[in-house]
Amino acid sequence: MAFTLTVNGKESSVDVPADMPLLWVIRDVLNLKGTKFGCGIGQCGACTVHLNGRAVRSCQTLASSAANARITTLEGLSADGSHPLQLAWQDIDVPQCGYCQAGQIMSAAALLATTPKPTDTDIDRAMNGNLCRCGTYLRIREAIHRAAGQSSNPVQTAQAGR
Repeated sequence: MAFTLTVNGKESSVDVPADMPLLWVIRDVLNLKGTKFGCGIGQCGACTVHLNGRAVRSCQTLASSAANARITTLEGLSADGSHPLQLAWQDIDVPQCGYCQAGQIMSAAALLATTPKPTDTDIDRAMNGNLCRCGTYLRIREAIHRAAGQSSNPVQTAQAGR
């Protein structure tokens, strides 16, 4: 079945089964590899994208339900990696293995869109369900604060998270 999807501001017609997970449409049909497959059951957050500005698990979102919606992937945050979260992630050296980080950044971007100056509690609540096997949660929190212009002591916080 053919659907029109708007991904990162670009309309694309995709001919896929209605029940195909959006994750596979993004990765295999549209060839955008930033969105990662993690668990396939919506529990890890590696596949997080924005659907009309809201963070969703693309492994659990059907292609048919994404038609006529605005979809943003990691590649859509900025063409050149200059989104404040992407820069903060680099400055603080957040990732270790990096596999979960696209989903982490997408969840953080959805948070900052609705809560531009989040507290630690806001961050913890918004990021709950985005799993990082390397345990870089303190650096993730600091990067979100930095992107929001609230960085307190990035060196100390980054070192505490290592």
